Amino acid sequence: MPTLYFTALFVVAIVAMVGTKLWLASRQIRFVAAHREQVPSQFSGTIALTAHQRAADYTVERTRLTMIEIVVGAAVLVGLTLLGGVQTLDLAISGWIGRGYAGQIALVIAVIAITSAIDLPFEYYRQFVVEQRFGFNRMSRGLFFYDRLKGVALGAAFGLPLLFVVLWLMNRAGGLWWLSAWIVWVAFQLFGLWIFPTFIAPLFNKFEPLKDEALIERIKSLMQRCGFAAKGLFVMDGSRRSAHGNAYFSGFGATKRIVFFDTLLERLSGSEIEAVLAHELGHFKRRHVLKRMLVSFAVSLVMLALLGWLTQCVWFYEGLGVRPSLIGGNSGLALVLFFLALPVFMFFVTPLNSLSSRKHEFEADEFAAGQTDARDLINALVKLYEDNASTLTPDPLYTAFYYSHPPASQRIDRLLRHA
Repeated sequence: MPTLYFTALFVVAIVAMVGTKLWLASRQIRFVAAHREQVPSQFSGTIALTAHQRAADYTVERTRLTMIEIVVGAAVLVGLTLLGGVQTLDLAISGWIGRGYAGQIALVIAVIAITSAIDLPFEYYRQFVVEQRFGFNRMSRGLFFYDRLKGVALGAAFGLPLLFVVLWLMNRAGGLWWLSAWIVWVAFQLFGLWIFPTFIAPLFNKFEPLKDEALIERIKSLMQRCGFAAKGLFVMDGSRRSAHGNAYFSGFGATKRIVFFDTLLERLSGSEIEAVLAHELGHFKRRHVLKRMLVSFAVSLVMLALLGWLTQCVWFYEGLGVRPSLIGGNSGLALVLFFLALPVFMFFVTPLNSLSSRKHEFEADEFAAGQTDARDLINALVKLYEDNASTLTPDPLYTAFYYSHPPASQRIDRLLRHA
């Protein structure tokens, strides 16, 4: 492919992506604002108008911030690629420490540092302005920055060795290096799932065994009916950071555990907690986690194979504003360009991912309704939507494109069939 054609394709993709994102966001804002003054009839007896309006205002404010992020993100992307940002970094770093592994790793780190530094003000504003304004933030500024420092440390501890191995394979493993890299990536992902519950998660939150004996017996009975065995039931101090509530299970084998946010336990009754957990177990019984994992592994294999081909194409580098070195050492450069450009093209499959996720949510709801009283799950959902200020009136197109969970009205309509 000639360089000019690839550059044109990339520009068209960026314009289409940004235009679509802004159009959908503006639709969401208009639709939510237009339905702000009246609670949908389906919820008129359970959610107050003030709560509905709070959710609408929260959704609008978050979406407006997202629109600014979209524009800034696109400008940064163009600056790093077509306007020569990565080229400048590559020349500066290679001139300083060469084009060996150290130089290639430094280039990747530099690009990650730049994009992370640009994202940080948005994260800060979202936490201490938007979340604070609507009563969700419980995090101190010290904790906010401490969390990010821990994230950087974990990224360095796990990411740098992985990056070195991938770069080594790209340079030493021949034309099929991408297959070896994929095997390493899959092993790394599985290792991460294994250590997350017992090593990584406790670095950010405090976990204590569930102490409510009546609830423990209720949950154990549910797990027995579902054929699910967990190594522990834990309560997480989610209230230390946010008023949002949730429940999840993580890990596999000896590390498998069920975790409840303390904010969830404070709000829901025992039967409602059981229903929420039954929904989460529905994902396990319907093999959603396994299916998503296999799809992720398959997609990563295709992407690495694509990268393996693109590394040999001069137009790939030049089309994104970079001249590859004639003496080699371009592997780090290829990785940076690939992971900058990939989200632009992958954006257009977002609706397919969202559709699959919503299908899984419906299936998990159906499973929960078969194991518990559907009315308990309905009551729990209504409380969670109200407590989390989730809008009851999202724009249909925005929902179809982005929502990983079905809107409240659709979920409850289906659950009522089982009540």
